[in-house]
Amino acid sequence: METTAPAPEPHDDLPVSRPRVIRELVIGGSAILVGLLVAPLLTFMMGHMSLGPYAHGGAARLLADYFTGLGRAAPVFWAVALGPYVMTLLVRLIYFVARSRN
Repeated sequence: METTAPAPEPHDDLPVSRPRVIRELVIGGSAILVGLLVAPLLTFMMGHMSLGPYAHGGAARLLADYFTGLGRAAPVFWAVALGPYVMTLLVRLIYFVARSRN
């Protein structure tokens, strides 16, 4: 006997929908981009205003030193790079916990 039921699509058994995955990639990618470019430049601006000029040069030199530190796996530089993403996760966790208590 032949069955007339359509064959299941390969993605039917996936627990997460495609728009959600895209949203998570956009959020994560944006946070990482902020950590790689915006955070060091904001640090440079605040340091320049409060402490004076950067000892090794301008903003471009600070970014070069920053990426060198990332390449050498220095924890401080990785904390700056991943900080916005970690903060995003923390805010989402707090929101989830607060929402689940109601």
